[in-house]
Amino acid sequence: MTPDSMPYALDSGPSQHHRAAAPDPALASEMAEIGQRARAAASVLATAPAAAKTAALGAAAAAMRAGESEILAANARDLAEAEGEGLAPVLRERLALDPKRLGAIAAGLEAIAELPDPVGRSLARWTRPNGLEIERVAVPLGVIGIIYESRPNVTADAGGLALKSGNAAILRGGSESFHSSRALVAALAKGLREAGLPETAIQLVPTRDRAAVGLMLAMNGVIDIIVPRGGASLIERVQRESRIPVIAHLEGLCHTYIDAAADPEKARAIVLNAKMRRVSICGATETLLVDRRVAASQLPAILAELHAAGCELRGDPQTLAVYPAAAPATEADWRTEYLDAILAVRVVDGIGEAIDHINRWGSHHTDAIVTEDAGAAERFLREIDSAIVLVNASTQFADGGEFGMGAEIGISTQRLPPRGPVGAEQLTTYKYLVRGNGQVRP
Repeated sequence: MTPDSMPYALDSGPSQHHRAAAPDPALASEMAEIGQRARAAASVLATAPAAAKTAALGAAAAAMRAGESEILAANARDLAEAEGEGLAPVLRERLALDPKRLGAIAAGLEAIAELPDPVGRSLARWTRPNGLEIERVAVPLGVIGIIYESRPNVTADAGGLALKSGNAAILRGGSESFHSSRALVAALAKGLREAGLPETAIQLVPTRDRAAVGLMLAMNGVIDIIVPRGGASLIERVQRESRIPVIAHLEGLCHTYIDAAADPEKARAIVLNAKMRRVSICGATETLLVDRRVAASQLPAILAELHAAGCELRGDPQTLAVYPAAAPATEADWRTEYLDAILAVRVVDGIGEAIDHINRWGSHHTDAIVTEDAGAAERFLREIDSAIVLVNASTQFADGGEFGMGAEIGISTQRLPPRGPVGAEQLTTYKYLVRGNGQVRP
């Protein structure tokens, strides 16, 4: 069981017994009111000037900085409750805020504010032989329902991206981040008010009741798209039960492959960063693959450095032959997203076997190759079926902010668009504008 599939990530999903029970009428009424307010706000945001949205994001960032003590106090309350309930340390680390992390959240809102307005973009334009001028133009999706695990930054990122793209947002975060999310949404609401936009454009479901998610999934006609972000069980449940289209952010079972033509120093630095920079994020490398031709020369130093950094190593027999201190790996290790300081290591017979391993065991999230062979790099880019594929760079760059998108609402691992980091531009759809001059169809 991976950390993201532990029960805490499913606090947004009731048990089978709860699913069978009728929802509490008061909660159903409350959720309906939230939906009505969101639809009304979405109609305002759809035509809101870019300057108003930019001003709201800037004011929200300022409110977060000014309210640092209150937000951190709310987070401390969440952390104390989480520790009392026995939440694992790695999950508490994902939940924790400090001045630096809160500053980064505010800076993320400011980065979103500086992006070009994605609404109203002309995506294509052409003229038909009969003189009709046809244009495809980007428009908001409408109301976005976002169900996510206990990471407070997602609250701000999701709200900010929805606002930038002209959408209203209904947020249902994990129960462990309940107080933190309320404090962050209060700052977002202040920004909206100061810009003259409806503060109901970003609403947090004001209850930890798990039945609220079931109600959200049935709000077709009110919510236009559902974005779940969490463990595999949550994603599967949402995809199974939702009556609303879903943009899925699945687990990040990411790989780094060291090719025979890899530069040893690049490989060492990239692998250490890809695994250990922050082990609890979805872009952390979980499996290291190494070409047999360089296993003996490169693996011992790389694994020794990882071990010194506190990483537990699990290797196949070929890995154990060159680094006996590793523990034996099992088949389960190839399909596990640890979100912890644990790394599975396998020696492979060249790039073909590496590609086969990744496409079989990976989650189609993010995978990287380290090589100085341009042909091998291009083959890896072409044949790896993942949303993000990197050459000579850490998998921890799998992030909307690092892609210049300000932030992300998640990384979509599905094949239908949007795929990869879902930023403001990806939260739009389009419509066709047709301009004529009296044409009638024969």
